[in-house]
Amino acid sequence: MSETNRVPVDVAVGVLIERDAAGREGRFLLTSRPVGKVYAGYWEFPGGKLEQGETVEQALRRELHEELGITIGAVHEWKIALMDYPHARVRLHFCKVFEWTGEFQMREQQAMTWQQLPVQVVPVLPGTIPVLDWFAQERAFAGATHVIAAGPPQGNDNPLGGRAP
Repeated sequence: MSETNRVPVDVAVGVLIERDAAGREGRFLLTSRPVGKVYAGYWEFPGGKLEQGETVEQALRRELHEELGITIGAVHEWKIALMDYPHARVRLHFCKVFEWTGEFQMREQQAMTWQQLPVQVVPVLPGTIPVLDWFAQERAFAGATHVIAAGPPQGNDNPLGGRAP
């Protein structure tokens, strides 16, 4: 089946953003993909697949609680992007989230980091790059949005065959 004929998997993605006292958007949260998953060690915005009958918001609330141990406030559906990976075609539903409660718990033994543009952690998952570009547009940021990795994380079973994304 060609890439364009593959049925996309819908994924809810949380773009957690801190705001300053004036309400301006600041740092955003990235998490690493856990060991044992495709693209292990790559940095992404947290989230996961929609289950049967779930809305994007329901899936995002469930996933962020399961993965990070937090309860999110209002979900602001933002952008949708279609990504073709070697293992799957995914429709990413990016949602901005500005409020949450609870202490962050890395329940899948992943790492987390608060970042600004340009993102300093490497490597960045290909599906994350459009968000960084959208941030650059919204924030009038000029220059590279992220550092380019020299190669895959150590010990990673990289579906890109050893090339940086």
